[in-house]
Amino acid sequence: MKQTKHLAIVAGLLFAAGCGTSPDNTTASESTSGGQKSAAGRLNVLATTGMIADAARIVGGDLVDVNALMGPGVDPHLYQPTARDQGKLNAAQVIFYNGLHLEGKMSDIFESRAKQKRVVAISRDIPEDRLLSWHDSQGMYDPHIWFDVKLWQSAVRTIASEYSAADPPHAAEYDRRATDYLAELDGLDKYCRQRAAELHEDQRVLITSHDAFHYFGRAYGFEVVGIQGISTDTEAGLKAITDAVDLIRSRKIRAIFPETSVPRAAIERVAKDGQCHLAPELYSDALGAPESSAGNYAGMIRTNIDTVVNALHEP
Repeated sequence: MKQTKHLAIVAGLLFAAGCGTSPDNTTASESTSGGQKSAAGRLNVLATTGMIADAARIVGGDLVDVNALMGPGVDPHLYQPTARDQGKLNAAQVIFYNGLHLEGKMSDIFESRAKQKRVVAISRDIPEDRLLSWHDSQGMYDPHIWFDVKLWQSAVRTIASEYSAADPPHAAEYDRRATDYLAELDGLDKYCRQRAAELHEDQRVLITSHDAFHYFGRAYGFEVVGIQGISTDTEAGLKAITDAVDLIRSRKIRAIFPETSVPRAAIERVAKDGQCHLAPELYSDALGAPESSAGNYAGMIRTNIDTVVNALHEP
């Protein structure tokens, strides 16, 4: 009898361990494969860049907990996840990334995680004819879509759609927040166009550390020259530096622009050889510090357009 009673107790404990829930109300299998809700029961979301994380927080509101892998000044082209990041990737229920090879060293990670959970490229719904080709690369597109506010609105809609699919009972709330944010972005796009119009067309020449601003140029009427290529994985060549210097001298360009996430050596050399002003840094592949004017997406775009227009104005 004692032995029977003992076996019954052990069996009961094993059953509770196997069928019970973890402290966050997810089962063991949910925690290891599909991700787990936050301690407060909110959707656990991971975004690669600060720009994506900002949109994910705004659309998700108090229904989600959003973490970003990459902080201020971090270059997504070169980013490789740390051991701590692997834990975040495992825990997340939804992973948002830019796509178009921006996070080039994470492709295998996204592919493997997609077998277990929602892994979403926020660029996926942008029509192909709105994407800019990556120079000399067949079938490759410029990933810096956030610099055209209208294109970024497509990313916001994709985020809202995925939230609704992952959490259907709150679909109306995600849709409402997305609608409000899209209206805010309409105002931001208008602001950029108004500020760009303050410059004469021949003043709208934007020379930057790397080739990140072509969507910006197309949207707001700037000729764009990047000293490095689209990916910072490539270094600035001597010809690119010489061509930039020649352009500055021939067009009498007043200022050129370093970037917060790109080393400054090449553009400082161009500024010196071209005898032009080195303007304040632009925010390209990463947001600024949270407390700065560029600590969120809208602030980043406003800061950039203000910096560009102010630096290129005639004295």
